[in-house]
Amino acid sequence: MMPSGQVEEKQAPEEEPGPGLEHKAWRCLVTFLCFYGFMAQMRPGESFITPYLLGPFKNFTKEQVTNEIMPVLTYSYLAVLVPIFLITDYLRYKPVLLLQGLSYVCVWLLLLFGSSVLHMQLMEAFYSITMAARIAYSSYIFSLVCPTHYQRMASYSRAAVLLGVFTSSVLGQLLVTVGRMSFPVLNYISLGFLIFSLGLALFLKRPKRSLFFNRSVPVQGALPCELDQMHPSVGRPEPHGKLERVLHTCRDSFLVRMLRELGANLQLPQLRLWCLWWVFNSAGYYLIVYYVHILWNVVHPTTDSTHVYNGAADAASTLLGAITSFAAGFLKIRWALWSKLVIAAVTAIQAGLVFLLYTTKNIWLCYAAFVVFRGAYQFLVPIATFRIASSLSKELCALVFGINTFLATVLKTSITLVVSDKRGLFLDVHSQFQVYFVYFLVLSIVYFLGALLDILCHFRQSHHQPLPVVQELQSPSEKVVSVLSMQDGNLHGLQPSALPLPPEDSMEDGEGPIGIGAKA
Repeated sequence: MMPSGQVEEKQAPEEEPGPGLEHKAWRCLVTFLCFYGFMAQMRPGESFITPYLLGPFKNFTKEQVTNEIMPVLTYSYLAVLVPIFLITDYLRYKPVLLLQGLSYVCVWLLLLFGSSVLHMQLMEAFYSITMAARIAYSSYIFSLVCPTHYQRMASYSRAAVLLGVFTSSVLGQLLVTVGRMSFPVLNYISLGFLIFSLGLALFLKRPKRSLFFNRSVPVQGALPCELDQMHPSVGRPEPHGKLERVLHTCRDSFLVRMLRELGANLQLPQLRLWCLWWVFNSAGYYLIVYYVHILWNVVHPTTDSTHVYNGAADAASTLLGAITSFAAGFLKIRWALWSKLVIAAVTAIQAGLVFLLYTTKNIWLCYAAFVVFRGAYQFLVPIATFRIASSLSKELCALVFGINTFLATVLKTSITLVVSDKRGLFLDVHSQFQVYFVYFLVLSIVYFLGALLDILCHFRQSHHQPLPVVQELQSPSEKVVSVLSMQDGNLHGLQPSALPLPPEDSMEDGEGPIGIGAKA
């Protein structure tokens, strides 16, 4: 047990800064980070990439865009996701933010000056780098401030990103509809914004530590990380022999301890449920986001750019997503019992909306269905984030979100290879949406059956005393810490842990591919 004097000494630097230089510096840092997050989303031409590629400016066919250009995004994203994740932590965020800015510039240069399918496929590869690098911003903001500011930083940065996405979509729609601006000019404006945001990234402060590779060297009196508390190696006999020392080092390595703790936590039913939801539902969600702009162009083909309202649909879906995400925070039910039923209901609604998307010939119904579809998904994202994170340490939380994202990408890539790619079924966009409807329908049926079994088991065992809501997702190590904290008041000095945001859905609403116009 750490002496109380050391606990007080550790807590002192993390108190709310006063009205001095430290407080002023913190406010400047927050303002600059939020301004950068806002400007990085200013891509007013992104909502109109599909009509730009299919129109007279580029003259690609629907088959080329749907079956040759778009699949490259999914394949390349799978290839760069893990390397970018590791490089982000190893290089301490800022270099990856610069790489993201450079990749955005390359994307728009290829859009403006590329003329072949190969150029557009290379453009999709660069865009996959920007998508994978989005984790750098969501992780970067937590590495520069003390834990007492984590919650406010998360809210400020998310608000800045959502405001940037909304403003970008509205600006693009106004320039096209009211200003009658051509798509190439709109893309030049987007390129100007991206060059400006790249310049802003040069002035970002590079942190001295990161979560995995650049962990701070503990100083005297400092508290160990959460996993060090969970798996202390004090009292173990020293290994003898070279092989035994190697095995001992591997067994006690940070990553191995994380994987052991993760294996123990995966025995929790609620944690498994929300991780599976993240993998299966997010894969289907992004497939819809990828191809919906092509579907709109099929439903409402037009050569008059002033009658294209993709930007308005993106703006409305972003706004509704923000509202439903906010509303989800006030939903108080017994999640251990009703989680599957809520997921089943939302997934069934999404299945119905996908059915409406591919059956209707009315473009306004298409727009409305997509807006509600996105809002329904964003309603469950903060709930899933909390339900997963509430049982994990900050290190494990980042690892789980990374694994979920990777598995969803693998699933998404497999579906794309079978359904869209010319080496697979080579389906047109309407047929693809039929497949996606069946996908969401099957998921909703599985969730409803699981919810029915849970409810029946609950009523059979209703005479048993239920666990308190707070303990429903606690890991075994957290339960030990809880018991100790009740026995010894000195544990109140433990640092609050950061709650890492999930890579794709935290800071930005979606990994909308270029050529589709779905924005973050």
